[in-house]
Amino acid sequence: MSIKDILPSKLGFGAAPLGNMFRDIPQQEALATVQAAWDDGIRYFDNAPFYGAGLAELRMGEALAGKPRGEYVISTKVGRVILDEIEEVSPAGRGEVFKHGRPNKVVNDYSSDATLRSIEDSLKRLRTDHIEIAFVHDLAQDFWGDQWLGKFEEARTGAFKVLDRLRDEGVIKGWGLGVNRVEPIELLLELDEPRPDVFLLAGRYTLLDHEHALQRVMPMVAERGLGIVVGGPYSSGALVGGPNFDYAPITPAIRDKVAHIKSIADRFGVSMKAAGLQFSLANPAVAAVIPGASQPSRIAEDRAALTETVSPDFWNELREAGLVSPAAPLPGIS
Repeated sequence: MSIKDILPSKLGFGAAPLGNMFRDIPQQEALATVQAAWDDGIRYFDNAPFYGAGLAELRMGEALAGKPRGEYVISTKVGRVILDEIEEVSPAGRGEVFKHGRPNKVVNDYSSDATLRSIEDSLKRLRTDHIEIAFVHDLAQDFWGDQWLGKFEEARTGAFKVLDRLRDEGVIKGWGLGVNRVEPIELLLELDEPRPDVFLLAGRYTLLDHEHALQRVMPMVAERGLGIVVGGPYSSGALVGGPNFDYAPITPAIRDKVAHIKSIADRFGVSMKAAGLQFSLANPAVAAVIPGASQPSRIAEDRAALTETVSPDFWNELREAGLVSPAAPLPGIS
């Protein structure tokens, strides 16, 4: 079965904001946002233990409790185990991004035992007896430097084999990597074994940053009949006027690029959300996009952006201005 057959639609829900990403989000606001997604018809929810040290999973579990389990798909991640022990926020742990999350200690562990424990813990937090997709999380974080290859090897002999077995036994429907760098995906696809089904690529196939993924990852994924879930389609909010890009304060160069795109979008009457979502989905390797949301109103905005009519002339002008790669597939343009 293709991963595109497992995912119920092109638009999913990214739960990172539920873990108090960048700000302290009231509990009721978080629960109302998940309910708004459900009411909108969204049936694919992505999560991770790392998001607020389990907070996002706890909130999603509460929000979806009582919903018919057969009507929605959950993906979550392995590679981080959440302990009862308390830790201080540090750049090598949760960092500034989730400093408002739970204070529980987060341990990086891609071994077989940790993978099974991570899934078991996630099931409890999510209040469910199964997940459909498991992603191996953050195998190439910048703070690891070249040591990420050691993490990859740990996962190759641990998490990858466990998830391959669970998929073949029918416990999960698919697995892959959930990363914000393309190198681990390239490396895994060069191996004969194991056999991933799908990848979650955050921030690397967006309107603001897509060149590297276009060179190898997207063609490799498409050739193998797999799929990409695009996370962070608004580039940590930078595309829609936010102060962050790629989980850090926006740079002047990115701010200028956003302003240039927006000036063209305004002339064509195109919303920046529509430009972002529709660009990512135009690539045939992309199975779904999962924008994050922490307010109920954002859900309706995302849905409207997905169906908004955008003139081909808008995309052509972006290409002529050098704002998108000449090799990038664009909506409605051959």
